[in-house]
Amino acid sequence: MNFRLTDEQERIRGVMRDFAQTDVSPLVERMEQEGRFPSELVKKMGNIGLMGIPIPTAYGGSGMDYISYISAIIELSKVSAALGVILSVHTSVGTNPIVRFGTEQQKSHYLPKLASGTYLGAFALTESEAGSDAASMRTIAVLDGDDYVLNGEKMFTTNGREADTFITFARTSGEGRSKGISAFIVEKDAPGLFIGKSERKMGLHGSSTVQVGFDHCRISRDQLLGAEGDGFNIAMANLNVGRIGIAAQALGIAEAALEHTSAYARDRASSQLAETAAEVEAANLLTHQAASFVQRGVPCNKEASMAKVYAAKTARKAATEALRVCGRYACTEDSPVERFFRDAKVTEIYEGTNEIQHKVIAKNVLH
Repeated sequence: MNFRLTDEQERIRGVMRDFAQTDVSPLVERMEQEGRFPSELVKKMGNIGLMGIPIPTAYGGSGMDYISYISAIIELSKVSAALGVILSVHTSVGTNPIVRFGTEQQKSHYLPKLASGTYLGAFALTESEAGSDAASMRTIAVLDGDDYVLNGEKMFTTNGREADTFITFARTSGEGRSKGISAFIVEKDAPGLFIGKSERKMGLHGSSTVQVGFDHCRISRDQLLGAEGDGFNIAMANLNVGRIGIAAQALGIAEAALEHTSAYARDRASSQLAETAAEVEAANLLTHQAASFVQRGVPCNKEASMAKVYAAKTARKAATEALRVCGRYACTEDSPVERFFRDAKVTEIYEGTNEIQHKVIAKNVLH
């Protein structure tokens, strides 16, 4: 299978590389020190079409392919993994569920705003007692006339403080564990929605991660995404896309760590550096393979999990190798290496831990 980028894909990647170096790089230190959400960068990304790369042009998107979208995340994450995950969550799990499962009315209303960056998307699934086991969620939604009333709390919601829309999951019936879950589009000004504390994270400074609560939150029944009971399948379908996005984020971190290590080492021979380079290339191939499956509409549970787990592991190992080679200098905040190291670890945890990815892969291999 040929994963060579087309001329158009190379052009898009070049645009993203220039944007990351020219616009993003000067603000990274401020994001790191202040933990400030880069609203001005998100606005710029919306203005030049980066917030809607794979969204159809009929709904205001750029109408580009999924490989171009993955390239954008890689190039952003080489400079700022925080901005990479902002784009990944907004697109893959904050917008794609509406593209795939929304009514025509929902698509026409929300997608142009999300594609232009006027709206920022978030994904409210995880709960304190329902992380890897999403079917254990306790947030409920009860139909009351023409409205649903939501009660419960979500945690670790990326983009949550700045988001305009939340793809939210709640239990609408007691039928089974997963069959009773439904999906909703909840807007930030919905009565009863509140934003809780911001998490103080080890890495990804500049991205927001918050608790989101629903206290008798009332939304129109028109905000139901798909049919009642479809929520778990919607979540799982979009998590595959999300996992490839995180694989791309991890790949960007790994490539940046490798480039920095290579530049520091110069002429020193290093068998470990050669091994890291091979692992980064393998992660690149796995990530692009999974992205090509999405592009062609081919099921990719196994491929998405393989890409995510391997790219995440490679990011951690590449950052660790950079620490070893660069020595004491790498441990200071003046070096990007310590940021690579902090940012890399979370890629092994969110959008499904490595342990969960191993289970998915094994299930597909042993079926």
